[in-house]
Amino acid sequence: MVHFLHVKRRALFAAVACLGFAAAAPFSALAQTNFPTKTIRLIVPFPAGGPTDIFARQYAIGLSRVLNQSVIVDNKAGASGAIGSLEVKRSQPDGHTLLFGTASNLALYNLMALKPQYDYLKDFTTVAVVGGSAVVIMSNKESPQTLKALIDQAKANPTKFRYGSPGQGTYLHLSMERFLLESGAKIEHIPYKGSGQAKPALLGGQTETMVDALGSALPLHQGGQAKILAIAANKRSSLAPDVPTVNEALGIKGFEAVLWNGIAAPAGTPKAVIDILAAATAKVLKDPGLVEQLKQLAMEPTDSTPESATEYIKEEMMRWKPVIEKTGLRIE
Repeated sequence: MVHFLHVKRRALFAAVACLGFAAAAPFSALAQTNFPTKTIRLIVPFPAGGPTDIFARQYAIGLSRVLNQSVIVDNKAGASGAIGSLEVKRSQPDGHTLLFGTASNLALYNLMALKPQYDYLKDFTTVAVVGGSAVVIMSNKESPQTLKALIDQAKANPTKFRYGSPGQGTYLHLSMERFLLESGAKIEHIPYKGSGQAKPALLGGQTETMVDALGSALPLHQGGQAKILAIAANKRSSLAPDVPTVNEALGIKGFEAVLWNGIAAPAGTPKAVIDILAAATAKVLKDPGLVEQLKQLAMEPTDSTPESATEYIKEEMMRWKPVIEKTGLRIE
């Protein structure tokens, strides 16, 4: 397991105990809580085709099967995930409208927004942290083909390169800025509305590099259209064994970043409904078929409870706050 899945010992014991109970209790209480009673709307606050959207669609299929109810994915992109998040915040707190988000809108938004329109910990109830994919740095075929060459050239000519990201203030943007801060290089940031828009810009030469999640970047790398220069993990991925870690490529030790995903409901959603959703989610993530599909997408599912997931998000806020302060990144 990569480090983002680790929880504190007490939280882990609590998670295991709760999951054991949740496997049976919430489903036996389905009739009592009368949930779900209609189609569940899973809002993804990023465009279709990106890593979050890919994961969300696989999850929606599994959730629909477990709950025996239709689950539709609705992409509401914009403002680094804030538009979709706000729609969920304002929805009826009955569990039929859920947010499938990332660290960007679940943990970083309140730390980076100059005028935040929501407070995640107050306005939402966490269902689960469901896993994620390691962050990678990728270049097009006309740009430097090693991370060291890219950084050396960027240091020699600070205005030469541009990198694309899924948006201003996203986890991927912050991860790249943290990398540039630690490497001492300067590369201009060009924000897009999701990885799905950043990739054509990379291939078309509007940017020379981009930051993405491994699962999203892998097809371009495997197809020879672009090259992943490094992965922000403590070891190489079995799906891309030719890609070095940031430490191997540049000697920056301990540089790890995982674009994790989480599911949330509006604040005020009944606990019984949250428990049913959490138990259903745990069941979905244990499905061998889904696990294999996610593995091929370089995404790693994990177990959590609403309580342990909320604690993890709080820890992520604390972990990234000093990085945000050092980089000075803010969302208008």
